[in-house]
Amino acid sequence: MDIYILYPVSGIKKHYRKLFAELLGTMLLVATVVGSGIMAQNLSDDVGVQLTMNMLATVFVLFLLISMLGPISGAHFNPAVSLVFLISKGISFGMFVFYVLAQLIGGFLGSVIANAMFDIPTEISSRVRIDAGAPLSEILATAGLILTILLLIKHNQNLVAAGVATWIGAAYTFTSSTSFANPAVTFGRVFSESFAGIEPVSAAVFVGLQIVGALVGFGIYKILEGKNG
Repeated sequence: MDIYILYPVSGIKKHYRKLFAELLGTMLLVATVVGSGIMAQNLSDDVGVQLTMNMLATVFVLFLLISMLGPISGAHFNPAVSLVFLISKGISFGMFVFYVLAQLIGGFLGSVIANAMFDIPTEISSRVRIDAGAPLSEILATAGLILTILLLIKHNQNLVAAGVATWIGAAYTFTSSTSFANPAVTFGRVFSESFAGIEPVSAAVFVGLQIVGALVGFGIYKILEGKNG
């Protein structure tokens, strides 16, 4: 297995910058997702307008965060992405655990910050997201994200930031779940009773689906790459 990994990591202490970058990046991503959702609700009652504002803010910040923090940590910001890098031996198990912890903490802090900016309490969301289309939507969204990352790292590394932002932006509008595709972001969104919120049971189901999607995406990558993967 010969996947090209941008920034291999091993050990914990010497890589504190990577962990901080993962925490910071996930925090800013969730703050953007939740904050833009609250702003959209404040400005319009039209759900289409709200979704478009939420999507555009997420696309813009994803491109910037990956471009800025990619050289430091690899810009995972997503436990599903880190899981695939663990499986492909891009990171050690120890670093995987610390990456996921940093991402989850960042997700929670991002939601707290967004709530505070709009002077609303941090509380558990009651927004139910489970519907008949959610399983296929989250599996497809996450598989496509993983496939985008791996293929662009392998064949066109300079387009990773644009490719990830483009995929998520598209999946916002063509999946019924609006493409969460990220366990840390899903976790963070539990803590806001807003347009971007998700209640805990829905979040738990989504996380399971995202893990399945990540494995599906990795499997498709291996099929496409064959012996070269």
